[in-house]
Amino acid sequence: MSDPVVRTRFAPSPTGYLHIGGLRTALYAYLFARQKGGRFILRIEDTDLERYVPGAVDIILRTMKDAGLLYDEGPDVGGDYGPYIQSERKDTYLKYAKQLVDSGGAYYCFCTKQRLKAMYEGGATKYDKACLRLGRAEAERRAAAGEPYVIRQNIPETGTSAYHDLVFGHIAVDNKELEDNVLIKSDGMPTYNFANVVDDHLMAVNYVIRGVEYLSSTPKYNLLYRGLGWETPQYMHLQPIMRDAAHKLSKRYGDASYEDFVARGFLPAAIVNYIALLGWSPKDDREKFTLDELVRRFSVEGLSKSPSIFDENKLRWLNAQYIKELPPEEFHARALPFYAGHAYLEGYDLKYLSGLLHGRAEVLSDVGPLTAFLTEFEGFDPALFVNEKWKTDPALAKAMLPRLIDLAKNTDPQAIGEALNAFAADNGYKKGQVLWVFRIAVTGAKNTPGGAAEMAILLGKTEACRRLEITLKRL
Repeated sequence: MSDPVVRTRFAPSPTGYLHIGGLRTALYAYLFARQKGGRFILRIEDTDLERYVPGAVDIILRTMKDAGLLYDEGPDVGGDYGPYIQSERKDTYLKYAKQLVDSGGAYYCFCTKQRLKAMYEGGATKYDKACLRLGRAEAERRAAAGEPYVIRQNIPETGTSAYHDLVFGHIAVDNKELEDNVLIKSDGMPTYNFANVVDDHLMAVNYVIRGVEYLSSTPKYNLLYRGLGWETPQYMHLQPIMRDAAHKLSKRYGDASYEDFVARGFLPAAIVNYIALLGWSPKDDREKFTLDELVRRFSVEGLSKSPSIFDENKLRWLNAQYIKELPPEEFHARALPFYAGHAYLEGYDLKYLSGLLHGRAEVLSDVGPLTAFLTEFEGFDPALFVNEKWKTDPALAKAMLPRLIDLAKNTDPQAIGEALNAFAADNGYKKGQVLWVFRIAVTGAKNTPGGAAEMAILLGKTEACRRLEITLKRL
């Protein structure tokens, strides 16, 4: 008999933007399924109505597609195992919960919030099974009479539950440590603890890839599988992505989402590439991979048992590699929305500016800092003229500028580079001295996206001459 088709899933809750940690889980599930020739499923788990954020589902769908993680089945593409939104499957869960009640794997609980609060405030660490002692007939009578109830899982009070995790190996938990979790809430909606088990089984998911926070609670999910007579899936639990050594990345605490990074000018391919390396190692020094290459190289053996720290500087470096490889026309097209946020760029040749910025921008939003000299010119510090390599200083600049102003007035900007080189040769200056003084004099910035000639062309003759004269007056 052939092995079953590998089926993985990503099952986010629509509680806001898709966080980097969630996207990494989706990526690994996608890579594993694609590598094995399997199916990748997107399921929306929206049973927590209190945390539901309107529009979040659209954000999830958009992010998945933008990142290139195309799913085979999902809310907007359909499939044989739908619907793929839990709230649309509400009528599915109660049947299986009652099946567990019939077999003794679950029971009705009528405890009020007040009783539960008093119980835990009194020192209890988990539910005390009080309603299990009611007896089946009494419980059904009270439920039929309309008394509010939940359905709880009946965890054995003795013994151990164990399973094999593909990352962490053998995992065993004493049953006495496990809580009789609620499976069906009083409003009839399932909890995550129950819905994910039912849905994974009904959708034939046989590889569950999720965060390590579920490592120790997975045994209670397996008890549900066995109580319903179902086969348990294979598991891979992933260590978290950390903001630093002590804090996890978390959208709850304002850490950046995928869309935040895109809005700041990071390229989707670079983001996906970087997060692939946060928890997985290719076992060599290579760091740059296309999505197709990640599919071929991904391995369970490469998954880390330790948390990874998110290093934005590393992401910026990797993003810069992707930006450099963009065709010039594509870089310009991607940069245009970022130019639009800087009104002072109106009137400049943006296509020419893109040519200057293409090899210098690490992220697309760098177009702001890299062009700030266009607005911050008149207050610059003359000490910028000091360059030890070229032996320049404000005094040399003051002596040189009157003739540079005449040169700029009488030279087409496109020819300014040759004119400056000739000026240096004719007047006994080193070329580097002339270019440094001219560039500082027209930009007032230590670092610019081009040299003296490029800055003259960008500014145009009128503006370049105006700036040269202002600088001379200051000196």
